[in-house]
Amino acid sequence: MGHERVFLNFAAAFILNEQGELLLHKRTDKHAWGLPGGALELGESAEEAVIREVLEETGLQVKVDAFVGVYTRYFEEYPSGDQAQSIALFFVCSIVGGALSTQNEETLDLQFFPPAEAPCLFNQQSRDALADFLQRKRGICR
Repeated sequence: MGHERVFLNFAAAFILNEQGELLLHKRTDKHAWGLPGGALELGESAEEAVIREVLEETGLQVKVDAFVGVYTRYFEEYPSGDQAQSIALFFVCSIVGGALSTQNEETLDLQFFPPAEAPCLFNQQSRDALADFLQRKRGICR
């Protein structure tokens, strides 16, 4: 498609441990913190995508507990010059199995943070979703 603008669809998770701390994922592509998650694959639901992506990036098996919102008015430019309007769906998930692991191509580090003390996330879309999550907002459509 060359450098035509496209839509990209993502799903990401807010995962809290028993102490109420938020799991963040330090990404290899941006060398910055973000929520575990990633792009939907063709034919996959957002719920299936977030469960798969969390497992791939963290080693944790999760279930979706709640929908935070869909965030649609955001644009990304990639090192190749490609540009996309990213549509991201954010979910609250709970851990049902697995163990934390950074043994994958996408993860530099995994760490739990008190939610209000989380480091700055890698893009505005995630920062806006985190702000809404901290305010316990649900069903957001931006």
